[in-house]
Amino acid sequence: MFAYDPEILRAIQEAPQTITDVLGRMQTIDSLCANEDGLKWFNGLYLSVTKAVENRVTSGGFADPGWLAQLDVQFASLYFSALRSALSGAPCPGCWAALFAGRANLQIARIQFALAGMNAHINRDLCLAIEATCKATDTLPKHGTAQYNDYTSVNATLDDLINQAKQSLNFRLPGDALPAVSHLDDVIASWNLGAAREKAWENAEILWTLPSSAAAGLLDAIDGMTTVISKALLVPVP
Repeated sequence: MFAYDPEILRAIQEAPQTITDVLGRMQTIDSLCANEDGLKWFNGLYLSVTKAVENRVTSGGFADPGWLAQLDVQFASLYFSALRSALSGAPCPGCWAALFAGRANLQIARIQFALAGMNAHINRDLCLAIEATCKATDTLPKHGTAQYNDYTSVNATLDDLINQAKQSLNFRLPGDALPAVSHLDDVIASWNLGAAREKAWENAEILWTLPSSAAAGLLDAIDGMTTVISKALLVPVP
């Protein structure tokens, strides 16, 4: 879709192993993407989120910083995997496909791409990342644990970053102003990060107990619902 897509694809071929790896790949994507590419605005918001998490990890702001660091890597790997599939022509989850298909639509605002990406990543991917992290660290996805408390403790920081983005990204892709009255304000207001992250944890607890066949069915249902939300977030502004 964009001339630099092969360069992005090369940059994300290998799975990241550390938060530093994650940041490096996101910074490469940011440097390659044009302003008229919707991917740039989700990736940029996610980059800010990852930097904030890294700062908390390195400053000792968590009870189990190793768990949070592992979650960050597992989580970002799912984003890179979806993007890698889309850029190579392979199937990717419907919620991600909705975002990637509209990357060049100049009637969609920057904030719409940012929130549609966060929606896909949190509502679909985060439960999988929590499950994978618990397996890798021999912990349980359970309310009331140190890991759950660390997980929820970042909500306020993430809310602040998203609220800032709602102001700074409230423009069309090229940077021109949006109309004074549109459906966009209501759509943006309806998306709640804290509720989405809590639901992701609940889904991780459910996935933990299910056999693989039943887990696949649940994930398909989650992707279906998340795709509907992504499409609503990406309705063009006249």
